[in-house]
Amino acid sequence: MIESISTTNPRIEWKKIKNGEPSYVYFEKEIAGDLERRAKIREPATLVISNATRSDTADYRCEVTAINDQKSFDEILISLTVRVKPVMPRCSVPKSVPVGKPAELHCMEDEGYPKSQYQWFRNKEEIPLDPKSSPKFFNSTYALDGEMGTLKFSGVRKEDAGEYYCRAKNEAGISECGPQMMEVYDINIAGIILGVVVVVMVLLCITVGIFCAYKRGYFTSQKQTGNNYKAPAKGDGVDYVRTEDEGDFRHKSSFVI
Repeated sequence: MIESISTTNPRIEWKKIKNGEPSYVYFEKEIAGDLERRAKIREPATLVISNATRSDTADYRCEVTAINDQKSFDEILISLTVRVKPVMPRCSVPKSVPVGKPAELHCMEDEGYPKSQYQWFRNKEEIPLDPKSSPKFFNSTYALDGEMGTLKFSGVRKEDAGEYYCRAKNEAGISECGPQMMEVYDINIAGIILGVVVVVMVLLCITVGIFCAYKRGYFTSQKQTGNNYKAPAKGDGVDYVRTEDEGDFRHKSSFVI
């Protein structure tokens, strides 16, 4: 606490220090900077901030100059941390995963301050960091990251199916996303093999059919060439004379008496 004894009207200034950079908040009896419309001075020197936000987190320094006092200058430093409750996190859960395959679940929110920590739940039961610590998760193989909000299964089992949801929490409060169902199903190996065999047989039948049709001449065609020329029948009383150029004809008439 700073107290002025002899000076009736000491000079008071407030400064906001963030990332090592000072800026005026209260100077020459007026509120300044980003608090201009959200702060006021309560006499004699109390700074009151309304609707505090995460950006208001900083160090605030009050400087008092009292020229008539034995100690003409003094200051006090106050650290302010604005805590913000997390908003509803964004959760991503796969709808269905085959047995033995990996699966990843994600949870994230960006508004909470300090930074949120994350918990995952299955069928309303909290999933522990170590699966071996709980009989319900003893046979599961996963890695849970409480800071990143990820839950990674190296190979899912039928017992891993269920409703999953995530909780984000910090010192200001908690928030959760809605539950999402993850199904775990068996892979039908016999069905896959049967499907492949059917496709191969169909392709084989098509190939054999095309080959047989080709052998029987269904895909051959008769072609006419320029050498297959047939001269027209010679009429009575007309002699045709061929010139040097092929196809250029002239005729002459002959008379029989």
